[in-house]
Amino acid sequence: MIDFTFIDLFAGIGGLRLGFESIGGHCVFTSEWNEWSKKTYQANFGIEENFIGDIVPYPAEDVPDHDVLLAGFPCQPFSIAGVSKKNSLGLPHGFECTTQGTLFFDVARILATKRPKAFLLENVKNLVSHNGGQTFEIIKNTLEFDLGYQIFWKTVDGQSWVPQHRERIIIVGFKTPVAFSWDDLDVPKDHPLLKNILHPEDGTENLGEPYTTPTGKVHSKYVLTDHLWQYLQDYAAKHKARGNGFGFGLVTGEDVARTLSARYYKDGSEILIFRGAKESPRRLTPRECARLMGFDDSYKIVVSDTQAYKQFGNSVVVPVIKAVAKAMKPYIEEVIILENTKVSA
Repeated sequence: MIDFTFIDLFAGIGGLRLGFESIGGHCVFTSEWNEWSKKTYQANFGIEENFIGDIVPYPAEDVPDHDVLLAGFPCQPFSIAGVSKKNSLGLPHGFECTTQGTLFFDVARILATKRPKAFLLENVKNLVSHNGGQTFEIIKNTLEFDLGYQIFWKTVDGQSWVPQHRERIIIVGFKTPVAFSWDDLDVPKDHPLLKNILHPEDGTENLGEPYTTPTGKVHSKYVLTDHLWQYLQDYAAKHKARGNGFGFGLVTGEDVARTLSARYYKDGSEILIFRGAKESPRRLTPRECARLMGFDDSYKIVVSDTQAYKQFGNSVVVPVIKAVAKAMKPYIEEVIILENTKVSA
């Protein structure tokens, strides 16, 4: 394997980084503005010299040279929930959202200046259909025609790797034309179930505080109060009567969960674990959320439950990124060899 370098933009808690470290990449620059995410990232990857906050005012020329650019640029301006909320508030979304929607162009200016051999961008599925497809056309045209990269994109559902229905668009690009194909993506045939990530509660797993008790039971603080559980049932019944699909997601260990969102900390309604017909359900613990996103148990959770729920709800499914990185690996090597040959010629 040829050693290669990468940068991690809009890094969150490092899910993209884990994917590319798994194929031998070395991170040389990180950008993440959220202080809580920075705390989690640095607890797991260490305090690094080339770690900055906001990328917007940062000169592209000062970004270190690198072979691969990674960016999970903010998805809220393009997500179905984000667009719906902004519409209800009369706020702009997509590229008109100046605080987040235009951050794609910060990716573009770094690509234009540093010309890495390859890149991977990740966003919500709705990016493709947002604004009648015009948003995605701008992104494709910028990457292909303005910047000259060969691009490939695909919507990937994380439930082939983790017990969660989570569709995300992944765009990969190469500076030099290669024979990359999404057929190279190794997709597991057997879909995992929630029982693979839940605390067993039978005494065989003793994480202790703050998630489980000494006997291995999930801490009672994750069980919904009777009042909240009744409210969620009444809310779902009201919307069902109106013909709407709003409601909670009640699941067992034999199921696959809905998409974990950054709002999970509010009431946990999209993924509630069944505890018996006469019992209130419970939320996932932050450790279970980490597992649901494909982070192994060595990954450190150093923030409050509220912040942890937000972070994992905003993250990527790590084994998906590892699989994409593995599929990209021979073509990254190919472009590096080609570029080095040009330099030495």
